[in-house]
Amino acid sequence: MFDMDPAAVAARAQHIDSVCNEATADAAACEAALVALRELAGWAEARRATLVAKLSKQTSFPEATIADVERTSIGAATKATARSATLGATPRLADALGDGATTAAHVDAVTRAATQLPEAQRDRLFDRVDALADVAAAATVEQFSRRVATEVKRLQADDGLDRLQRQRRNTRLSTWVDSDGMWNLRGRFDPVTGVRLDAKLQATLDAVFAETVPDGCPDHPIEKQRFLAAHALAALIDGTTGTTRSGRPEFVAVIDADADPVVEGAGPVVDWPIAVEIPTRVLAALADDADVHAVVVRNGVVLHAPGELNLGRTTRLANRAQRRALRGLYRGCAVPGCSVAYDRCELHHVIWWRHGGRTDLDNLIPICTRHHGKVHHDRWIIALGPNRELTLTLPDGTVHSTGPPHRRTAA
Repeated sequence: MFDMDPAAVAARAQHIDSVCNEATADAAACEAALVALRELAGWAEARRATLVAKLSKQTSFPEATIADVERTSIGAATKATARSATLGATPRLADALGDGATTAAHVDAVTRAATQLPEAQRDRLFDRVDALADVAAAATVEQFSRRVATEVKRLQADDGLDRLQRQRRNTRLSTWVDSDGMWNLRGRFDPVTGVRLDAKLQATLDAVFAETVPDGCPDHPIEKQRFLAAHALAALIDGTTGTTRSGRPEFVAVIDADADPVVEGAGPVVDWPIAVEIPTRVLAALADDADVHAVVVRNGVVLHAPGELNLGRTTRLANRAQRRALRGLYRGCAVPGCSVAYDRCELHHVIWWRHGGRTDLDNLIPICTRHHGKVHHDRWIIALGPNRELTLTLPDGTVHSTGPPHRRTAA
């Protein structure tokens, strides 16, 4: 363990020091010094994990001692003990960290993923991840996080039937009348039932309110959606939907043509209109009674998606095909740092409709309600590159840029 010997550690430290003290050091020298610093940081973190493990065996509350010695918080010390435990369960990953081939952030990705699993499955995850030590050494933290997330999903799919049975046992529906005289409804359903209910409700909503909406409908997009959903449920119960859509569940199979099968464990990403996890075997059976749409993407570009994707100036509102296609690229709001889910976003015309913009796929981008307001009322400027590289310019001149969108973000 810890293949970097003391001489190698000293050599890297001397190299870093010499570059820092060299007034005329060029970019290549600085980059090499940063690599050496990353390797030293990995070596130091591996040693730290060993010391934390030793300390944890000798005291009932090692976090307090770590926080005191390192002059940090209990929270940071807790993170250190969790990282140490992960490295103890993944010796090959520990070796890679000690040799400077990976970083503490790679290890933290495994630690976070393990918390999603019951204790009985964590050892299986650690075994799978430990076999990916070489992948971690070749991958960025983001790429490795996605690969670890893939392994988590595979484990969850393996044991998903038990989980689904437990969810079905916990299905509940309750009703009550509140102090304002309003009849209330609240329910909890397993994900398979939820997908079917959501599909029926969405089909009813689209059919009943395609042309007009009831009086009193709110203007705020989210409140409007809730208002219409309630009326759609009433129409569904009354049998007055008039819908020609099947109301079958719909899902999008996103195929990333650029995904690295080694680094990311590539395969189609199955994406439902609502965020649920469904066991693989149940998913396969459910697909027989669902509308399946394949969307193929590569480096921010939709290569294939069913339906009409370019509507020009015929209509301002995006259609279902366009929303499905963009779902293949985005998990949520396109504004950097925003975590609002895709289905709570509106499709914004990059070149505004009133400025002659077209309702074509390459002119649409998902933005949450708050940021949509910033664009239209606070003079935020959005531009898209040929691969959907986003440039956001704020009124004070600050510019934020991103690369092409990537549907396989870390879990």
